[in-house]
Formats: sequence, structure tokens, C-alpha cells
Amino acid sequence: MWFSLGRFILRFRLPLLFLLLVITAFMGYHATKVQMSYEFSKAIPTDNPKYIQYQQYVQQFGQSGNTLVLGFQTPDLYTTNVFNAAGNLHQQLRTVPGVEGILSVPEAINLVKNDSLDKLQTERIFHYPYTSQALLDSDKATFENLPFYQNLLYNPQTHSYLMALQLNKDSANSKARTALINRIIGKVQGFENGTNIDVHISGLPYIRTVVANKIAKELNYFLLGSFVLSAITLLLFFRSFSAMLMSLLVVGMGVVWSLATMVFFGYKITLLTALIPPLIVVIGIPNCIYFLNKYHASYLEKENKREALVTMVGRMGIVTLFCNIAAAIGFAVFALTKSDLLKEFGVVSGINVMALFFISLIFIPAVLSYLPPPKPHQLRYLNNYFLEKVLSRIEHWTFTKSSWVYAITVVVLAIAVAGIFRLKSEGYIVDDLPKTDVIYTDLKWFEQNFNGVMPLEIVIDTKRKNGLFKNLQPIEKIDRFSYYIASQPETAKPLSFVEGLKFVTQAFYGGDSTSYTLPTEFDAPLIVGLLKNPDTAGTTKSNTVTTLMNSFIDSNKQKAHISVNMKDIGSKRLPVLLDSFQKKAAQIFDTSRYNVTITGTGVTFLEGTNFIINGLKESILYAFGLIALCMLYLFKSFRILLCSLIPNLVPLVVTAGVMGWTGVALKPSTVLVFSVALGIAIDVTIRFLINYKQELPQYNKQVNLTLSKTIRHTGISIIYTSLVLIAGFIIFCFSEFGGTRGLGWLTSLTLVVGTLTNLILLPVLLKRRNTVK
Repeated sequence: MWFSLGRFILRFRLPLLFLLLVITAFMGYHATKVQMSYEFSKAIPTDNPKYIQYQQYVQQFGQSGNTLVLGFQTPDLYTTNVFNAAGNLHQQLRTVPGVEGILSVPEAINLVKNDSLDKLQTERIFHYPYTSQALLDSDKATFENLPFYQNLLYNPQTHSYLMALQLNKDSANSKARTALINRIIGKVQGFENGTNIDVHISGLPYIRTVVANKIAKELNYFLLGSFVLSAITLLLFFRSFSAMLMSLLVVGMGVVWSLATMVFFGYKITLLTALIPPLIVVIGIPNCIYFLNKYHASYLEKENKREALVTMVGRMGIVTLFCNIAAAIGFAVFALTKSDLLKEFGVVSGINVMALFFISLIFIPAVLSYLPPPKPHQLRYLNNYFLEKVLSRIEHWTFTKSSWVYAITVVVLAIAVAGIFRLKSEGYIVDDLPKTDVIYTDLKWFEQNFNGVMPLEIVIDTKRKNGLFKNLQPIEKIDRFSYYIASQPETAKPLSFVEGLKFVTQAFYGGDSTSYTLPTEFDAPLIVGLLKNPDTAGTTKSNTVTTLMNSFIDSNKQKAHISVNMKDIGSKRLPVLLDSFQKKAAQIFDTSRYNVTITGTGVTFLEGTNFIINGLKESILYAFGLIALCMLYLFKSFRILLCSLIPNLVPLVVTAGVMGWTGVALKPSTVLVFSVALGIAIDVTIRFLINYKQELPQYNKQVNLTLSKTIRHTGISIIYTSLVLIAGFIIFCFSEFGGTRGLGWLTSLTLVVGTLTNLILLPVLLKRRNTVK
């Protein structure tokens, strides 16, 4: 069949090439429409209870996580020059399209009771630009007499100050976000240059934008790097520019097809799907090496180009097909999970790994048929003295040192298993970034001075209309719960309508800071009456307190939410903290009369991390099962199946052990390694076993002789392709993202061990079991 297919391709080479180029042109047109993702990909399915709770919160109280924060530290804010500059920064930021509101010290307001009108009036505290230091000092005293703003806009212990910018949700989740962030940064840089004060920037919109831009930048670098490295490797191996260019065209078409596939499925480029184009290059080059190696070996033997091409397709077609099937399975199993993040990666990579097979099967023999036969210097690599010496040593170990091979394998596995018990599962929202990255250092600055910026939302449902104001009990309970949250070192000052109510109470009693308390049953009706009828006359500012009350209470006055900023404490500590919140809530709120729900980005992140890790663990089992079925179909022997899986299980165990010993945690980006590496490493096994099976009848089914010939014949191409794969994944080690770097060196490690086990352990197992009769 495969030999007939080779003749068919050569007979219809011109129309096949034309069809391939037309399809590639069509794919190229659509590939230009691919877009970056400017949202956090949904790691958990839409039917997950945590996801449903978060969507319900968004419907009731609006989108969470659209706040960008600016922070700076200086003891000189309350000097006229610095304060005027801060006020000017506020005014400039207001003019940026997409900035809907700003909360900052220069524009802070005070509530003043107008006894004659029986209303509350809002007044600006600061009256910049200042020319009088005395006036600024007076306004400062008024501001610092308002506990509402303490640890919300400033930290008195560290002289740190914060500006919170509320961004338009459409702008914050679109391509326009980069321009929006850049405009904000431009205004900030003007403040820094004028005051010599460093400004720290954080918040989910900023983190998402910068990370998305880094992804786009790395995609271009990795694509270029993978092409350059592949070109150099091919040129060193084959000493032929035509072989190099032909191979690069194959993987280039594969890259174009992969980008077009994203567009067809409506996917965007994420941190995971950004890896697909360079992965296509890395995985596609071995296809070219397999075909070219067999073509050169056949031509060296037959000295007939057409026969060599037919033999290339006939002998390597099935090998390359099953190698690509195994690699595609390693990727495609992610599509079986319920995580959109993994599904997109699995679907696109799985489809295009198989597409690579058809591209190389048609393009390589068709193009080679138009090129002149290979020259002697282009075949010289087939007689590499160094590699022949290495393969001779491997053959020696197989037939005379089998016991040593088993012993070393057992010892290595024992050490690896010990390391597996040290494995930890933990992830952070920004843990893929290096500790020196400005995103990470700025986030830590906010954690040190304001206890973090990661949003957590807590919804209190009184289960009845107007239940929040039937009496003071709900208000008192929310205040008690907020006090508990504020006492935790991982969380910032909680914000709710209760804080606004305290602000109103302080104003009711003449602005005395000691009156920043909850209203009593005696004064509650009067204070609530004031709150219902505020007066903003005389100021251009909206009533911050009224806005606060309205945004933290639903229209039925049945539900209220507490907004908390917190540190990025990781998926290991976060469940403990949330569990303590739930237990405290159960103590404070009677579950028969209240329902307390904890949601927000932090909760969905935790759920998504756990969901992805569990999904990836399942996908590894799926991959093993599907690859085992392919191997069983291919070789029709349970014993040879067992021999084929053991050399590929050992590298995975070794990699897991190394992760345990080196302290690399299990997280979505690192668990990904195992399924990907399995799908790629199994190629070496298939290549070896098919060649072994094909040559066994030629040597009268003499296992030892066939093994010797197989090691010699396939060893060179296996070593070459393994080196290409390892070098290809090493590129990812230059990423700014820890997860991508982990994918690079961990996959390379797995492939190194896999190559050794398939060239040394696999022949020993075959020899011992004498598997094929």
C-alpha cells in the first residue's frame, strides 16, 4: 500500500503540489486574522458551581477585576510641589479615554452635615494647586481625621499612597487595552520625571495587558528562533541547502495552517496556544529528517532516485504516520478535558500535528523528484564515525551488560520515586513571571504596603427583600465579619456599604474621628434619612458614599457584597484562608437566615488551577491508553506492547522525580510536560520497533542479529531527530514565563532520558523476551 502510494505521489506530483500550495494560500489568508486574547481564558467549565457563582455576582454587582492601581512611597507628599503634581496626575488621568473613575488622595471628599437643610453635603478636602504650605497642612489634618481613607488610599506607617483607576470593562477586555495602558503609563512617567518618585503599577487589567504583550513578543521570537535553529541543524546534518529549505517550507506551511485553524475555531492566542507555532516547527523537522534519512540511505544502496523515493514513502510512510498519531494523541487528549484553556490547545495542536504528516508526505517526495540526486558529501553523515562508535557501545551493552542496564534503571527509578513524594502542587496568579520582573516586584510592593490588589468578593444574602435594613443586626454582622477579614495578614481593608455608613455617622456627629462607628438604634433612622437625601450642591464631584452604598447593595436591599483586596498567596494557602472565612461566616451569620458566598477572581483562579491539574493528570492516562491501543494495533502483540511502554514510562517517572528534588511545583504549566513529552518520545519507540519488525524476516527472525542491525540502521536518525527535538524545546528556556521555561527544560530532560531508554533499555527488553517470533 505505502509503496503504491509513493508511486501515486510521484505520478501526480504537479497537481498535488499545486493543491497543497492553494490550500496553504487559503490558510495564509485566514492566518492573518488571528488575534491575541485580552481576557483570562476560562480554565473551568461554565457548569462549574464556582463559575456559576462568579457569573451571578457579575450580573448583580458588575464586573470584578477592572481596577488598575498606582502606588508611590514618599514622606514628601504634603509639600506643595509634590502634592500639586499628584493632583495634576489625577486630572490628566481623568482625560484618558477608558478611565471611568479615579479614587485618590488629592480628590478625596468629606461629608459635612448641613443642619439648616438637614442634608449631607460633600466637600473637597484639598484645594490644589497650593501656594501656601499652611493651607495644605490644614487640609491634610482634615483628611487624616477620616478613618474611611486610612489603609484604603494611604498607609500612614510606610508613607505609601494609592490611586485606584476604574477602567471601562469593554476597553479593558479588548485590543484597545494596550493603548489605554500605554496612555496611563505615559501620564505616570510625566509625574515620575517631575518629582523623582517611582510609581508602582498593578491590578488585573495591567497584569493581563503586559502578559498578553509579552506573549505576542515571545511568539515572534520563538518562531524565528525555532526556524533558525532548525535551519542550522538541518544544514549541519545534510550539508544541503535544498534539504534545509524544503524542510523549512514544510514546517512553515504547518505554522500557517495552525494559525488559520485558530481562526476557524474562533480561538485567540493565549499563553498556551502561543506555544503551538514553535511546537509545530520543532515537531515537523523530525518528519523531514525521517524521510530524508531513508531517502539518502536508499539512494546510497540503489543509486536510483525514483526507486529511493518510492522506498522512502513505502518504508517511512507508516512510521511517520504512527509517530505523528502518537504525538497528536499527546496533544489532542487535552481536548477531552472540560477546560476551554486546554481544549483550545488540544484541538489546534492535535489537528495540525496530523496535518504536518500529510504536508510532509506530499511535499517532500514531490519536491525531491524535481531536484538532482544527492551528492556524495550530502550522504557523508550516514557514516558518522562518532555516532557509529556510540551505537557500537550501545550494542555492546545490549548483549553483554543487560544486568547492568536493569540495575541502573532500578536505581534511577528508586531515586525518582523518592523525589515524587516531595512533589508539591501550588500555583500563583503571577508565578510564571520571574521574581525580577517589574510586574512581580510592583505586585509585591502593593502586598507589603496595602496587603495586595487581587480581588475577592463576598456576598451576604439576607434571603428577604429589604433584609439589610430591617434592623441593625445585618449591618453589625457584616461589620464583625469585615473586622475579622481585616485582621488577616493576607487581606487588605474590606470595603462595603457598612464603611460608608460609618463615614455618614462620623459626619452626623460633626466629623469627630471617634464617631467613625456604626449607628445605634437611636440615631440609625436619622442617619439613614440623611443618606437617602444627600446634597452634592457646590461640588462637581459625585457623592462617593452614595455611589459606594448603591454599588455594594442590590436593588432589593436583600444582598450586600464585601470587596476585599488580597495578596497573591497561591493555590496552597488560599483554600486554608477561604475555609477560615467560611467558618467565621458560619459563626456570625445564622445559615437559616443568611447565605454567604465567597467568589471573585481569586476563587475562580484556585478552582481553575485545581481543575486544570486534575484534567492534565487524566489526560496523561488517556494518552497512555490511546497510544497503547495504537501500538497494539501496529504490532499485534501484548508483550511487545509492554516492552514499548516501559521505556516511555521511565522518562516520565524520572522527570517527576527531578521536579520533586528540585522543588518545581505541579501546576498547569508543568503538568503539561508529561502528556506532550509522552506523545513525542513514543516516536522513537515506534521508529525502532517498526524497523525491527520490518527487518526481522530478512534475518530469518534471528532476534539478536535483527536487534544489532536495527540499532545500527535506526540509531543515527533517532539520535539526530532527538537532538533536534531537544534543541527545539531548549528554545523555550529563554522565555520570560516560568511555565514556558519549565516546559522547555523538563520536556528536553524527558526526551534525553527517553532517547537513552529507547536505544538501550528497549533492545534489552526485546532481547530478553524474544517478543516477535
